[in-house]
Amino acid sequence: MRGLPILRLLAGCVLVAALLDSCSIRLPVQPQPRIKDFPPQAETSAPPVPRIKVRLDCLPARPRQDPDVLVWLIADKWHTGMVFPYAWLEESGFVPPAGFGHPQFVTMSWGNRSAYSREGIDHYWKLMQVILTPTPSVMEIIPVEWNVTEVLPQQRIWRKLVARTRGPALACFLNECSTSGPDGRPKVVRPSSWGHGVQLECRYSYFIPRVCNVWTVQTIECLGGRIDPWFALTADGLVSQAEKPPNDFELVWPGNGKTP
Repeated sequence: MRGLPILRLLAGCVLVAALLDSCSIRLPVQPQPRIKDFPPQAETSAPPVPRIKVRLDCLPARPRQDPDVLVWLIADKWHTGMVFPYAWLEESGFVPPAGFGHPQFVTMSWGNRSAYSREGIDHYWKLMQVILTPTPSVMEIIPVEWNVTEVLPQQRIWRKLVARTRGPALACFLNECSTSGPDGRPKVVRPSSWGHGVQLECRYSYFIPRVCNVWTVQTIECLGGRIDPWFALTADGLVSQAEKPPNDFELVWPGNGKTP
């Protein structure tokens, strides 16, 4: 009988390990569509379309695009998010909610639906539900029209240049996170917790250890970074990895309105 508590503890550890193995810490999103997911095109016997010669000197000049784009990592004491140039997301294939507009930048993050509400987690039972059970989640997207440090002076802010070619992988990840409506666009749950953005219904559950910072880890991985999510469950754990090679995010604003 004395060994019964030990057996119960071992059984509990086995159960937790099984749950963690079955419920991945990462959001189960394919970074890029696989070739085999697309059906082969049907063969056709239609005659070839005649080609028309075009004078190259009559074509309008395309604006030169820089090979790199600037992105930002933001963090408060517990929570992290990202800021992206919006035009880059659109050209990479990101599908925005209806009527979102065309801002200069967007700040994006992910988390528990109750925590992102105006009321927050204002009851003990809500806190226990978040801690102990999988709960619905949202992805927040907020337009930003000014300098990032001016809009988010209370956040710690890092920046990094990433290859423009990383855009499609990032857009695919963001698209797959949200639930689509009949129009093919992401479903809006409600207005954002601040600013003039919206919260999108996410198809994946929030649970511990799949917390908000794990979503940020996966966005950085889409950008070519390498971060261990098990050591990034806290904002400081993520930031400490983001500052090191090969990620190399540079601190440009320490938060609380202070100068770096």
